Amino acid sequence: MTDARRRVILDLEGTGTGWVFVVVAAPTGVVYEVQGGGYGCVPYAQEGYLLPVFGRDLDDDLKDIFVRELEGWGSRGLDWPPELLQRLRSAVAFPVYGSANRDDLFPAPLVLDESRLSEVDEAWVPVLTPDGPGVLVWENSD
Repeated sequence: MTDARRRVILDLEGTGTGWVFVVVAAPTGVVYEVQGGGYGCVPYAQEGYLLPVFGRDLDDDLKDIFVRELEGWGSRGLDWPPELLQRLRSAVAFPVYGSANRDDLFPAPLVLDESRLSEVDEAWVPVLTPDGPGVLVWENSD
């Protein structure tokens, strides 16, 4: 049986634009794919809907953690030291709007989904959004 879901590749390699998106998990029939894990080039995918995150240099703090601190080797399954974990919490706390089907359209910060901490990797961080669980994605450094 063939998977009838549509697939959208978000890893716009080499654009240098500092793009950041949130994929909110939902049964939409659309699967968003990214390459993560630094030099590991790990393929990740999440079915759901896309929330763009707007601003300049949004991925700077994320790159500081995953490229400079962790040297681009990914972090899946890392035992996060408390100071680095706090930096990650702060780095993902982007204000985002939830869906238009809600009454509270004011932006709320993303929250690191620490119940899924073992899944965290470069360009793939599980978060909690105003609409439920999702993943924060950005351009992989490799």
